[in-house]
Amino acid sequence: MRARQLVCGIWSLCFMFCLFCIFLHQTTAKRKLKFVSIVFRHGDHTPQEFFPTDKHKEVARQQGYGQLTKLGIQQQYELGQYMRRRYSYFLSVLYKQCEIYVQSTDCDHTLMSAQASLAGLFPPTQGQIWNPRILWQPIPVHTVPLPHDNPFLKFLATHTGYPLKKLNTERIWKLSDTLQYEDINNYTLPVWTTHGVRTKLIKLSELLLQAEFGFHKQIQKSRLQGGILLKTILKHISDARKPSHQQKMVMYSAHAATIVALQMALNVFNGKLPPYSACHFFELYQEKNGQYTIEMYYRNNSLRDPYPLTLPGCKFRCPLERFTQLVSPVLVHHWTRECRM
Repeated sequence: MRARQLVCGIWSLCFMFCLFCIFLHQTTAKRKLKFVSIVFRHGDHTPQEFFPTDKHKEVARQQGYGQLTKLGIQQQYELGQYMRRRYSYFLSVLYKQCEIYVQSTDCDHTLMSAQASLAGLFPPTQGQIWNPRILWQPIPVHTVPLPHDNPFLKFLATHTGYPLKKLNTERIWKLSDTLQYEDINNYTLPVWTTHGVRTKLIKLSELLLQAEFGFHKQIQKSRLQGGILLKTILKHISDARKPSHQQKMVMYSAHAATIVALQMALNVFNGKLPPYSACHFFELYQEKNGQYTIEMYYRNNSLRDPYPLTLPGCKFRCPLERFTQLVSPVLVHHWTRECRM
């Protein structure tokens, strides 16, 4: 009788232990990060052009037009370091060509920004150190070729030396960039560029961005602008679900307008001009139940954590199928044909 009780007791303990193991597995099983896509704005750079009455044109002779400054390099390097901290458990410590792909617009300061970010993300370690005095390694960056307010515009024309008819959207963005560069780098600004004027110029730039990418016919515009990049990102995300897929990250080094167009297509744009090194993150997760979800974050302040972004019509942790369904109206399939319409 005592032996039978002992056996029953052992079986009971085994059963309880099995239940405990099952419970432990269920509670410790984690969702897995499967893929990351990142779109960021370049860092601080010298102006791409100076307005005719600008007193600081010698900068172009010394450094060249549109070149990343020391501050810009530092901004992008710190962004790369942040990515290393954020994805230290996901990316290999050593640079592996199969894990990451980097693309930049064919522009000096975006190419330089990509390189500076990669220096922070993948400092060489162990056998990758080729010179102990230079903790940097070359990593490929791929590129593709480049292909109102009337009284205020008259004011700008008068003081910048631009003809009024030449103050188009692109020139106003460049003017805002130029004054921002001169302000950040402690150049003496023209008397007419008061704080109020600079604030108004930034607001005008933001309005022009929204007019360019949103407001009137936003969906149609997004199909031909941010929807192009979004479709490519979703293709990478979809491919990442394959068991044989090795790529973990795709990075895009681009411009303020790129982020605005992308966020307008997603309907998450905050109406503010993206600052230097602003960064939009897409993260693909596989949940415990096998379902795939997407999370988005926007880093526009290096002093705080990125802001979580929720796609309208979905929850923050959005199922991939639902995400794709919601953005399908802005995904173009025949860009050349639609652009001609």
